[in-house]
Amino acid sequence: MSSTPQSSNLDPAIAARLKRGTDGLVPAIAQQFDTGEVLMLGWMDDEALHRTLTTGRCTYWSRSRQEYWVKGDTSGHVQHVRSVALDCDADTVLIKVDQIGAACHTGERTCFDADVLLG
Repeated sequence: MSSTPQSSNLDPAIAARLKRGTDGLVPAIAQQFDTGEVLMLGWMDDEALHRTLTTGRCTYWSRSRQEYWVKGDTSGHVQHVRSVALDCDADTVLIKVDQIGAACHTGERTCFDADVLLG
């Protein structure tokens, strides 16, 4: 099980609503704001969500590297945040973005078009 940093500047009212996994993370779905296309799923802790809300760029927690990463900082494939919402259980974040370039680390537009199980 991974552990993420505990301190955060996230608004306490938002933090109180979040239902995190045992690792302190919530799944964050990135969706293209104007087409509804589902682009990717990343993971956020309170600080990643705070950074996303305050910078207008998606920040995620890397479970493999155990560090924060901002989408597009190395690839140039930036996600500009348009809106952020919690689902009805407050255990998943939906981030509507304006995606510049590919969202997937493979170079594809979306992470969900290469392995269709039912079409």
